[in-house]
Amino acid sequence: MRYTQSLIATRRDAPADAEVISHQLMVRASMIQKIASGIYTYMPLGLRVLRKIENIIRIEMQAAGAEELLLPMVLPAELWKESGRWSFYGKELLRLKDRKDNDFCLGPTHEEGIVDVVRKNVKSYRQLPLNLFQIQTKFRDEIRPRFGLMRGREFIMKDGYSFDVDEAAAKQTYQTMYEAYVRIFTHCGLDFRPVEAMTGAIGGSLSHEFQVLAENGEDPILSSNSVDYAANVEKAPLDPTVDLTALDQKSGSYKKVATPELTTVEEVAAFLKVAADQLVKILLFETEQGVVGALVRGDHELVEEKLKLQAGVSQLEMARAETITAELKSAVGFSGPVGLSIPLYADYALAAMTDFITGANEADVHFTGVNLGDFEIKGFFDLRRARAGDPCPAGGVYEEFRGIEVGQVFYLGDKYSQAMKATFLNDQGKEQVSVMGCYGIGVGRTAAACVEQSHDENGIIWPQAIAPYEVVLLSLKMKDEAVAGYSQKLYQELRQQGVDVIWDDRMDSPGVKFKDADLIGFPVQLVVGGRGLEAKQVEVKLRRSGEKLTLPCEGIVERLKELLAQGVGS
Repeated sequence: MRYTQSLIATRRDAPADAEVISHQLMVRASMIQKIASGIYTYMPLGLRVLRKIENIIRIEMQAAGAEELLLPMVLPAELWKESGRWSFYGKELLRLKDRKDNDFCLGPTHEEGIVDVVRKNVKSYRQLPLNLFQIQTKFRDEIRPRFGLMRGREFIMKDGYSFDVDEAAAKQTYQTMYEAYVRIFTHCGLDFRPVEAMTGAIGGSLSHEFQVLAENGEDPILSSNSVDYAANVEKAPLDPTVDLTALDQKSGSYKKVATPELTTVEEVAAFLKVAADQLVKILLFETEQGVVGALVRGDHELVEEKLKLQAGVSQLEMARAETITAELKSAVGFSGPVGLSIPLYADYALAAMTDFITGANEADVHFTGVNLGDFEIKGFFDLRRARAGDPCPAGGVYEEFRGIEVGQVFYLGDKYSQAMKATFLNDQGKEQVSVMGCYGIGVGRTAAACVEQSHDENGIIWPQAIAPYEVVLLSLKMKDEAVAGYSQKLYQELRQQGVDVIWDDRMDSPGVKFKDADLIGFPVQLVVGGRGLEAKQVEVKLRRSGEKLTLPCEGIVERLKELLAQGVGS
């Protein structure tokens, strides 16, 4: 491609709404262009990056035994009602009606669609295992889209789904997909880490996230400092630090203390002149089984997914004010465990606490001197978010890193196949449901994560495998007939030899061309100048290291191909 024939419009300033470096640089480098909040046009250079990532995904998916198909983006509500997610998914699901007033949605993910395909076509165990994937545009109506391609509303995603005869076979497929994902992100040239994760709205019981390590990553990752174990902060497990069977259960010594209009841990701790870790806060939730409460230390953070798991519920919404006042007979902002007759789940850390402070279920009042014998709990559980320095059950202590989630694999079990009756006849002629797995990669998010991880003050530094072009041919003075003539000849030879090259044939100054080449991040810059030609030499500059090589014009195409084969641009 010739630069003058390509739609490339770089800019020196970042857009005002670009908060992170990937958003800034991808706009400045003419990779993406905003059309609405959280919705972007993929410009030619950006689309080439995405297509290269997609190609790597296809190669590895097919090598792992997966087959590609394409589901519709617009899905009928009936399928989502079958799975139970029509009402559960929330406002992120963009709902719409057709001219006949039928309900549809734009697919944010496609479990329902793929199950419908399989249940209509798979009737026998002989047709399993089956592993299907697609690369398609999705839409999630994020409440606050931000960070460019990192958290947009419309995005390109690879989503895959496996169907097996039983749990053992499904977990084997899960491992196969896990290993394929490792190869995909390695091939993309990313520094990443697989970490254990919660399953969230997708469901299931086993999951790993693939996190690209970056200083500005939005996700904290915890890793043991002594063994090979990592998890996101929501999943990272904690063990009790005291013997839960030998607790001092003294009670009856608590007292009321006035705390007028003080509802937060920070306000109460400051008013009573104590540390936040001397308070116990209660978080009240409405679930499909009624109201439940979670108790965590004042300086700790509850992980709602952990509470869901321990309470055996799938829906968790913060209790409404009317529920707290009318049903629980408590006061909003001053709730506490003493006197509440609802299931209470206590975090492990509470087992070591005595004479602590809680809300008194009365406006403007707290209790001091509260102990575990003053109220009834369901038990002690791992409920809080782990943090750096906490002991890791696998060994050692947790260290914290930052990451950007680019992919996730789930073992789903029969969550969707049972609800939607995706059955087959087993080898005994009996009907049973398929066991599923689910596997996703954010294609645009992967590109953005790469930029977050790999850039400098001059612009993007693309790994060779996913760069928009591997080589940019820079003709420093196109008005010089010798430079223009040789550059055109060299460009044609490079293309004939299959080199992924763009020729900067603009009449602009060398300074402008070098700045754009660095900003866009082409891995290899092949520089043709008047003085070099007089000496029958060209210069090769490597974007990542900044190394410069002066090479003879004779045999330059073959030499460049050798360098690319060695991965000099990675």
